[in-house]
Order: sequence, then structure tokens, then C-alpha cells
Amino acid sequence: MLVLRLNKAGMPLEWIDVEQAAKLYSQDKVLFELGSDGITLKGGWNHQGLQSQLTLSSIIACDGKVTDLSGKVALTNRYLFRRDSYLCMYCGQTFTPKQLTRDHIIPRSRGGKDVWTNVATACQRCNHAKGAKTPEEANMPLLAVPFRPNVYERFYLMNRRILADQMAFLEGHFSHQRNWTCHE
Repeated sequence: MLVLRLNKAGMPLEWIDVEQAAKLYSQDKVLFELGSDGITLKGGWNHQGLQSQLTLSSIIACDGKVTDLSGKVALTNRYLFRRDSYLCMYCGQTFTPKQLTRDHIIPRSRGGKDVWTNVATACQRCNHAKGAKTPEEANMPLLAVPFRPNVYERFYLMNRRILADQMAFLEGHFSHQRNWTCHE
């Protein structure tokens, strides 16, 4: 299980493991908790036969610098394919990552940039059929408008094993351009 660490303003900072979260709790650095899922860690036994325990929330906020990560989402095929739910944005079929490619909507050979808003997931067949044309020229309309993920969407893209309460928190801040609730 990974814990979603927020800053004091409630913005996601990082995914941390249970040991890192326990350390923040023991150092009294957790300002507040969100979510209903959690984990209880069991410790040693005292001389009265009682075992120590620490219950961690799946979402914690800690004191620290408030940073804006909204524009810092690396454009990788892994994140792109996940953004597009492993669907070819031309034929609409679902594929494995090995069967997918990054298609430039305005081809790079024609000045198109390698940015979130100019790329879409495409199967190899559709990418080859489209070639160096725009979707309009190839008569292959896109099924969804490409967009740059925001900071909350970034944290969805980063972790494949998100708990239900973490997903509910992140989804509440997703852009409404796509349905991101399609889980693997």
C-alpha cells in the first residue's frame, strides 16, 4: 500500500510507502488525514503484555512548502497510454501497451510538437494508416480531445494501485474532458 502525501494546502506531493508514513506520524508531522482506508501497524509488546500499534490513513497532509506541480507532468508513453485508458483514439479498441504507439495529431514532420495536447494513443494499424496526415486529412476523427493532465491526474497516472478513497480524492479534482474512471 502507498500513502498519498499532501501538503498543508491539500495538494498532492508524493506517494510514500508505509514506513515513510509511520515515520511522519511518529515525528508528529501529520497535520490532518483524509480518506477512510488505512493500515494498522503492530509493534512490540510492553511488560504488561500490550502490543503497540499505529493506524495510518491512506491520505495524509504534512507541514511543508506549498508547491505548484500543475504543469510538471512528464510526457511518457506509459502516462499517455494510461491517460487514454489504453484505447486507440482512432478506432476505439483497447490494446496492451506493447500494441500502442504515440501519435502526433499534427505530425512532427509538419511542425507538430511533442506535447500533451498534440499526442494521442493509437494502435499500430491506425498510426500507420494515418501516417503524416492530420486526422481530418486521413478521415480518422479523434474519439477524445487530448489534454495535459493536472497535478491530481498526474498522481493517478503515477500509481497503478490506488485505493478507493485515494481515487475518490483525486477524481474530485480531475479535468472533466475525459472519463478517467476506467481502471485496469
